[in-house]
Amino acid sequence: MTSIKIPAPTPDTKPSPDSGQTQVQRLVKAILTQRVMLLAILVVLVVVIMSALDAAGFLAGSYNSDYLSSSLINAVPLVMLGLAQLVVIVSGRGGIDLSVGAIVSLVGMVFGFFYGVWGLPLLASVIGAIAVGAVLGAVNGVMVAYLGFPPLIATLATYYVFRSLAIVINNQQPISTKPIQDLYSLSNSVEIPLIGQYLPNVPLGVVLFLLPTVVVVWFLLNRAPYGRRLFAIGTNDIAALWSGVNVAASRAIAYTVSGAISGLVAVVTVSQFASARPDAGDSGSGMALPSITIAVLAGVAITGGIGRVSGVVVATVLIIWLNAGILLLFVGNVGSQLQSLALGVILVFAALLNGYTNRRYRVMG
Repeated sequence: MTSIKIPAPTPDTKPSPDSGQTQVQRLVKAILTQRVMLLAILVVLVVVIMSALDAAGFLAGSYNSDYLSSSLINAVPLVMLGLAQLVVIVSGRGGIDLSVGAIVSLVGMVFGFFYGVWGLPLLASVIGAIAVGAVLGAVNGVMVAYLGFPPLIATLATYYVFRSLAIVINNQQPISTKPIQDLYSLSNSVEIPLIGQYLPNVPLGVVLFLLPTVVVVWFLLNRAPYGRRLFAIGTNDIAALWSGVNVAASRAIAYTVSGAISGLVAVVTVSQFASARPDAGDSGSGMALPSITIAVLAGVAITGGIGRVSGVVVATVLIIWLNAGILLLFVGNVGSQLQSLALGVILVFAALLNGYTNRRYRVMG
């Protein structure tokens, strides 16, 4: 009987870890593990569905590029506060900032006094608003990083304190002087230089406030030494401490940055309302919960150490354009209520997706 010799496997025929996966499985894995890619797909899906409903005559208005561009004015404060939550959550130890809406209200009133009552120059008033917001954020940072308060309790307590101060600082009255009313022009749409003739006009707030904030936060997290320290303490603060990182100071700075961004958002809201209102940041559902929703949807790990600026931006665009379509599909108060429903559904979806992705691809990458 003739024996058959089976050749030994060579390095060229050694199976790879992904050899058992089909192209579809690899694509699904990429979509689930690359949150920005998933969010971009969802944005396209929302636009396609709403455009189809528009073409079929189901919408009360045109869901076109001009409408989508003008709706981005609502994205300015949401992206900025989403970035504030990103910085805090990345710092780890259950980091969260429930006081951002109250800071917006209080700093908005302070800015109203700076610019609308005391007549300070606009630039000085804006810098003053950012500085006051940073001080309020530093209060949170000291309580969390140095005094050991749980972030949820610390920022909830300061939420009530800052909110009360915003109400009593001017006897519950808004500040609507002529200089404040003139700031409404910052909400106008402008043509983008060079390529603006081919694109819809963009809200001025996107250029003046949103883009600079995105660039600064991106640089802070991805290029500055502080960003490396922040991700280190968010991943493992004990290891970071043994590596020579000042954990308490780094975590306190995160809350200070969050407060500074919230202070700038206060200026944005004053310009949008043409009035400094004591309830600007915490009326209705407030600004804190939507900003946390955006951070979770963007793939920011609530345990800390993971998060991307681009995810926050794309997640906000998804929510804004979805809400814009809902308002056209359901006219009146029903549309506003369904926006809250959609926000809750999105938050549950994001939480489930984060949990599934962490379990399914913990080892696979």
